[in-house]
This record gives sequence, C-alpha cells and structure tokens, in this order.
Amino acid sequence: MTPARAGTAAAALVLGVLGGLSLAAPGSLPRLGPFLDPAHGVFAVARTAELPAHALADIPHLGAPVEVRYDARGVPHIFAAGELDAIRALGYVVARDRLFQLELQARAGAGTLTELVGARALPLDQETRALGLPDAAERSLAALGDTTRGRRLIEAYADGVNAWIDQLARAQLPLEYRLLGRRPARWAPENALHLFNRMGWVLTQSDLERRKAAAAALVGPAAADFLYPVESPLQEPIQPSGLGAPRAGTEPVPEPGPPAPDTVLAMEPAGAPASDHALGSNNWAVGPRRSATGHALLAGDPHLELTLPSIWYEAHLVVPDSLDVHGVTIPGAPAIVIGFTRQLAWTFTNVEADLQDRWLEVVDDATRPARYRLDGTWRPLRTRVETYRGPGGAVLAVDTLRFTHRGPLTRGADGRWVSLRWTVLEAAPALDALAAAARAADARAWLATMRAWAAPPQNLLVADRAGHIALRSTGRFPRRPTARGDHYLRGDTSATDWAGDWTVAEMPQAQDPPQGFVASANQQPVDPAEFPRYLGAGWLSPWRALRINALLRSHDTVTVDDMRRFQTDPRSAAAERFVPAFLAAAAARAGSDTLARAAALLAEWNGEFTVDNRRAVLFEAAVDALQERLWDELAGDGTGSRRAVPRPALVLAWRLLAVPASKWWDHPSTSRVEDRDDVLAEALVAAYHAVRERHGDPAGDGWRWGAVRTVSIPHLLHLPGFGAGGLAVQGGSTTLNPVTAGGGFGASWRMVVELGDSVRAWGTYPGGQSGNPASRRYLDRLPLWVEGDLAPLTSPGTVGAVGESSAALTLRPAP
Repeated sequence: MTPARAGTAAAALVLGVLGGLSLAAPGSLPRLGPFLDPAHGVFAVARTAELPAHALADIPHLGAPVEVRYDARGVPHIFAAGELDAIRALGYVVARDRLFQLELQARAGAGTLTELVGARALPLDQETRALGLPDAAERSLAALGDTTRGRRLIEAYADGVNAWIDQLARAQLPLEYRLLGRRPARWAPENALHLFNRMGWVLTQSDLERRKAAAAALVGPAAADFLYPVESPLQEPIQPSGLGAPRAGTEPVPEPGPPAPDTVLAMEPAGAPASDHALGSNNWAVGPRRSATGHALLAGDPHLELTLPSIWYEAHLVVPDSLDVHGVTIPGAPAIVIGFTRQLAWTFTNVEADLQDRWLEVVDDATRPARYRLDGTWRPLRTRVETYRGPGGAVLAVDTLRFTHRGPLTRGADGRWVSLRWTVLEAAPALDALAAAARAADARAWLATMRAWAAPPQNLLVADRAGHIALRSTGRFPRRPTARGDHYLRGDTSATDWAGDWTVAEMPQAQDPPQGFVASANQQPVDPAEFPRYLGAGWLSPWRALRINALLRSHDTVTVDDMRRFQTDPRSAAAERFVPAFLAAAAARAGSDTLARAAALLAEWNGEFTVDNRRAVLFEAAVDALQERLWDELAGDGTGSRRAVPRPALVLAWRLLAVPASKWWDHPSTSRVEDRDDVLAEALVAAYHAVRERHGDPAGDGWRWGAVRTVSIPHLLHLPGFGAGGLAVQGGSTTLNPVTAGGGFGASWRMVVELGDSVRAWGTYPGGQSGNPASRRYLDRLPLWVEGDLAPLTSPGTVGAVGESSAALTLRPAP
C-alpha cells in the first residue's frame, strides 16, 4: 500500500471507529492513547492492510516447505508435499486474513465470548453451555483419540494458526483486538469442533414442540397440526416423484377449535422465527442430456447470515498425485467445505429435518433435582459446573448443568423439567470424510465417502466429469418409536427413546434420474405419498424449489450462463399463485375505488422482483397484510397459556385459498362472517394504503423495489462504518435470491461448475478475503455479488502455472 493510500485508509478507519465508539457500551471503550498511537495503534491497521509481495515464515511440525501464491482475487493457492502440511498452511493463511473471526466463531461455539468481549455476552454463553455444546465438543475430542485422521487434521490446522499468532507483530494486530484492548488467544484443536457444533446449532435449532403446544393452546391440537404440518401441502420433493409437476395436497383443513385442555407450554414462549422463505439454500445439477455442451453442470448458493468478513474463505490446495481441491472453507475448518477437484464438484443445502426431541422428565426435587425417574427407578443426573469469566479472569457467573441419558435438562417458566436429545450433541464432525471426499474419483465414490456425515444433515449434491449427477439427504435421522417428534414425550419411560437411525438406503436421494436434473431448496425431501416416515414438520414453503424445478423443466439445453442467471432469477412461484387470487377477490368485491385502484396497480406487475420494478412492493405488502389478517387467531392475549404464536409458513395460506369458506378466514373480533375474498380484498386495500403512506405516489421512485428492499451486511461486531448497507439486489422474499425486510440473510457463496474434458468453475461471495476493513480485499467481491455475476475460479496445478501473483509466501519447517 502506498503511503497516500495508507493515510486515506487510516483516516477512514479512525472516523469509522470513533463513530462506533460513541455507540459502544459503557466500560467497553479502549484507552484512546494507545489506540491512536501512530506507530502501533489503528494507523498500523491501514499500513498492514495488504499482503507483502514476498513473505517467509516458520511452522512447527511442517514436514517440508510449502509455497503459497495469491492470485489477483486474493485466493491463496497452496502447494504442499503432504496433506497435513497443506492443512497447516491453510490454518496459517486463514489466520493471516481472518484472525479475529476465527476466535469469535470458536468462542461462540465454546460459550466463552465473555472472556473476549465482557459480561454483555453472558446470556449468549449461558445459552450455548445450557444446550450442551461445549460438553459435546469435549466428548467428541475424546472420541477422536490421539491418532485418528480427524485428530491429525485439527492439530495440523492449529499448528498453522498458532504459527501466525506466535509471529504476529504489534502492527499486524487486527482492528477488533485494538478496540477491545485484547490479544488473540492461542488456537486449540478442539476449536474446530466448537465451530462445527455452532454451525449445527444454526442449521438445526428448533422449538417445534413448543410452537405446536402454544398453537394448540389457542386453536386446539388438530389445528396446530395443520399450522405445522408433517406433510407440506405443496410437494416438489428433492427425491423426484416421477410426476413431472408439483403435487397439491387434498387433505381436509381442520378448523380452529377450542384450546387443548392440558396443553404443555413448557419453558419459554415460542420465539419468532426468521421468515419461513428467507432462510435456506439452493443447489441443482443438470445431466449431459439437458446441457448445451453435453457436460454435467452444477450450481450452489448456500443462504446464511451475511457478515463482514464473510463466513467463507476461498482457497486452493494442491498435493502432488494426491489432492487438488479448490473452493471455500469456513475459517476454523481444516478442509474445503464446498468446492471442486479435477474430477468432480459438490455443494450443500440444509435438510430441514426435526433433529431435536424433548421429554417431560419426572425429577426428585422441583428446584434442585439430583435424580430422574425412568422405568420405575431413580437414576442420578450427571452434573457439570460451568464457570463464566471476564477478559481479566474474574468470575462473572457459575451455573450447574444437569443431564439425563438423553441430554441437557432445563427448567422452564412453568416449573417443569425438560430434557433435550439432539443429534448435534452426539455426532462428531466428519472432518475426515470431508478431507477424503476431496480425493474421490467420481460422484459414486464421493457419496460413499460422505456416508459418514452425521450432523448437521445436508442435501449433498455432486456431479462428475463422466456426466453423473446425484443428490442425497445425508445425516443422522433418528428412528422414533412414537412415530413423531413434534410433540413433547413422556420422560419416565424408555419406550419413547430413539431406536437407531435411518440407513443410507432409506435417505431421500436420486442418482442420474430420468428427468435429467436434481434440485434442492430446503423443501420436504421426499413426497410422503411415497415414503410416509416422519422426518420433520413445519416445513419451509417450497417456493424456491417450485421455481428452480420449473426453470429446469423448461430448459433442455442449459448453459453455464443459464445456471448463473437462475441463481438470481427474479420471478416468484408464490406470486404466480397469489396475484390471481388477489385480483379475483378484488373483482368479486368490487365497489371500492381504493380496491379498484390497488387491483389495477397489482395487475400492472410483471411478476418480477427486479431493482427497477415499481409494483413488487405492493405484492409484498399485500402478502404481509394477508398473513396478519388470516392468522388473527394466533395473536393470543400475551397472558397465561394464550401466548402469541409466530405465523406459519406462507404455503398454509396458499392451501386455504382452495377453501374459501373456511373458518380461518373469519375474524373472531367482528360480528359478520368473512370469507376468503373478503380478507384478500381487505389485505390489498391495506397494502395500498401502507405503501402509499410510506413510499408516496405509485408513479414515483419511492415504489422502486431497489429503494424499498435492500440488503445490509454488518461487521461481525456491528461496528458502524465497517458494514455495507443499502445494497439493491434482484430478488424478493419468495424468489431464488430471497431478500427480506432487514436484508441480513442471503446467498453467502455462489458457485457454478461445468464438468467436461476439464473442470471450469465460477463463483463469488459478498465481501472479500481480508478481514481488515482498510484492505482493498475487504469488499472487492461485493459488486459482482450485487449484480449476480461470478468470477472465473482459476486452479493452477503447479507453482509455475500460477502466472503473475499478487503475493507470495514460503512456509518452512520451524527449527
């Protein structure tokens, strides 16, 4: 970095940090003297923002020198003599670019955030430990033993991270540590387990039993089952059904009824989930028969919480005659998580299965139990004392946790004790499977290697150069003697305990299906009409699955550019179903000038969520108003057993469109009896008024979608000035590129791969490789991501093939 650029970057950093400090919590401010020290304070962050042209470093236990070359996009290409040396180098380069993120993510999984940021993180740490995540990581580490491949991988990664920390100069200390007045902690091998456990929590957390119980307290158990159904009313499964089209359920719709007489509300009120269509991911693959080039094509875009720096870090690892893998890793993971080799490519979406069950336990003491009753006998509870410390080591709190043979035991607001069994607490991350899969010769071998993957379950998509495509929902799915896991279970009998797991043959899957493509978007994996076994309930609405399947069915010569365009396709399967219903209701309830005006404006919409569209905002507001009015029975009164219940998935509202006189449409608070068209017309008028009031005249720019709905990507610590906000992107809440109010979730990595005579790949993520806000590699990928474009991913096989590099690093065995 030139002196002028460093000075500009430093000034920007100081202004951003000082703005952030004005909003910081009392007692969290650094001493500004050292912080503004010209030699070692925040100004040094700008001076060390870019990688040196050449660098040399030592790593303990390295078997041979490793060469690293950074390309123009800041991607490290790691050339090592052995796998463990490549992983040591990966740990080193990730720490070099993302040290604070590494520590923050590991501490989030370990429940030790208070040791870094202080007492304000205590509730988060207490929740993490009460869930049993650190306890599970310790047991997983012990199960790995001292000589397994998984153990060697996490230790090698720790060697690399700690080598960077040990050689870290004061001037290289990341900004966040300077703000907090801290130094980085050494990286422990088990931090990788904490990271994966935290990801397991993000991807599998559920309070399904609580939601159903709360809903039953308002509208009865049958209606609660409708609101959180075991079978989605609209099926477009991951495992192709052979129908060639979606299947709509025809089961009778239960009416809202009297509250359940003995409803267990257990613990806390049901929390409000994120939008049922905003979270999730997409992936799909096209076989040679439907590809323009006759080659298999693969696309993936996992949707996660967006932060700066990104959750992903791109890297390329090469070990001669053994390993050549390019893709993205999560900082802290000793492997490429999503990517491609010279033979195949893979990506994941989350299986939205029910992996947590809860038991109402009988204990010997309502306040401080020591035993619980099982099959007529008292069993001792396992206890674990958790001590929470501040940055200086002072004790902030002490908790005593209790465990049954099922898992952690907690006491709720109603005084009952409930134990949790959760697959994430019982399955060590299959790090060795990820590492071995990168060596697979074809899709079949890759799937065989990934059979070891247990938690969190993923829809594994793979394609190879021979033209094979395959998709399998892989993970640990428990067999339940009670058949269902969406209700509280009796804890005083072992008859309700899990009884093994699904076999791989039973998992939803497809390999080279006749339709010529496979796709997943977090929808129900298999049509229950074909395989009725319980896998979950309260499924996400299948709008993304419907749209991608429709696109793939309508294209029989798919190109790479088609795959890229599909990832940000602006049309919505939900809009295709709801817009006609709104317009029909407006025609049936004609008479209001406002209704007619609103309907005319909605009729002008072309159904696309492009940034310049001026009618999409009316549809989104109408759907929101519809849900508010339709589910008024779930509002509760905030007292006793009548707590508000979060809205169910939008697909349930679609199901009710076919039942115009259902009692769900009627407002209990009015004397008249409303029907479907009444409520749809009310919602459209309310949406029109709301949008007019908020955004002005329909002809003006205030209705422009890119001005109304934007994406914000905050800094990890939500430091003002270091995030990216107001990003206008193509997509709506029910499209393949979902954009919802608040805009904090989205496609965290987009990738398209063509598997022909050679493997070609393109990708990007929102942000950049560096965690330093002063670096040009902090946000350099964002413009491509906003526009829906992808960058070519180059994967040179040797150091000499790299060509012109932006930086070089040589790692040597430490003396």
